[in-house]
Formats: sequence, structure tokens, C-alpha cells
Amino acid sequence: MTAAANRGRPRGFDRAVALERAMEVFWRRGYEGASLGDLTTAMGIASPSLYAAFDSKEALFRAAVAHYNEVEGAIPRQVLRDARTARAAIAGLLRHFAAAYVRPDRPTGCLVVLAAATISAGNDPVRAFLADCRRADRADLRDRLDRGVTDGDLPAGTDTEAVAEFYHAVTLGMAMRARDGGTGKSLTAIAEAAIAAWDRVLTADAHPGARR
Repeated sequence: MTAAANRGRPRGFDRAVALERAMEVFWRRGYEGASLGDLTTAMGIASPSLYAAFDSKEALFRAAVAHYNEVEGAIPRQVLRDARTARAAIAGLLRHFAAAYVRPDRPTGCLVVLAAATISAGNDPVRAFLADCRRADRADLRDRLDRGVTDGDLPAGTDTEAVAEFYHAVTLGMAMRARDGGTGKSLTAIAEAAIAAWDRVLTADAHPGARR
């Protein structure tokens, strides 16, 4: 780290605390909705210190998303890893999100979903970054479903890509519904309906040409 960067930081600067506070601002306001004033006030630092520590607003946002994925993604990763079957993994994930998206001590919904909702064309690198994050989440679902095929709890030939697309879309919709005022009860109803549709989703005709 350069001496200049050190000089720009306030005494007692705690990067982890600063990232946590920045994450919550981005989560509530989105990338473009979070002003530098919002961020520096929440982080308890001045603009020069923000730039010294994180280089730019975009770099701070990327670091905040990484922090979000580490902290908020820990339980989903554990659910996907430890559930005995693919169905149990998907069910556990949906039920977790039904509760997590409306936690009273956190902003509603999902940072990776909601921060992208209002990004303009001038911030295409951020838009692409968030799209990559969502693709990675969908790939995690597909990988767990592939494991189900290997383990024998899903039929051979299951279109795991199509199933992952469906359940990923459900989680995205749940995040938006939470931000629009959906309650834990309403999100749980969505989750349980999607879980109940498991057999139907597995046997639905796939339309590869419609997928991206």
C-alpha cells in the first residue's frame, strides 16, 4: 500500500466496517442511487479517504458486492453443499430467501438483483458485472442439480440448465417482491408453490432456443 493511500485514510479506519456500511447503502439505494455523500456519511469518512481506500465508486461497489456474497451468501452456499438431495437443496434455498429477504435488520431483497434495477447505459461495466454475478448464482444451482443427477436423486437426462433457470427466476422474483413490500408470509407462499412444482418443472418440455 502506498504512503499516499495511508495518508488519505482517517485514523482508526476499519475496512471491514466501511464495506459493511457501504454495502447497506448500495443495497438500499442501488448503484446509481447511492451518492458519494450517502456513502461517505455512512462510512464515516471523507471523499478523499474513500478514493484513497477504494480508488473509485465502482471499485467500492465491487468490493461491497464481494462482501455481500461472502456474508449473505454463506448460508445459501451451505444449503446447496450440505442438503442430501437436489430437491432438498432447492427447497432449503427458497425457504431461506423467503426469510432473509425481509429480515428487519437488513434492507429488503437482494443487493445483486436490486442494485441493477436502475443502472443507465453509461454504467455498462457495472451492469455487466452484476449480470455476471447472477449468472454465477444460476451456475451454482445448475451444478447442484448436476450433482443430483450424478448421485441418482434426479433422473438421468434431466435438463438441469432449464431447472436452474426456473428456480433462479423464482429467487429473482422473490427479491423484487420483497422490495415492493412483500411479507415473509407472501414470500413463503411463493417458495412453497415453487417447491410443490418440482416434479412438473423436472418434466416440463425445454425450449433451448429461448434460453440465454
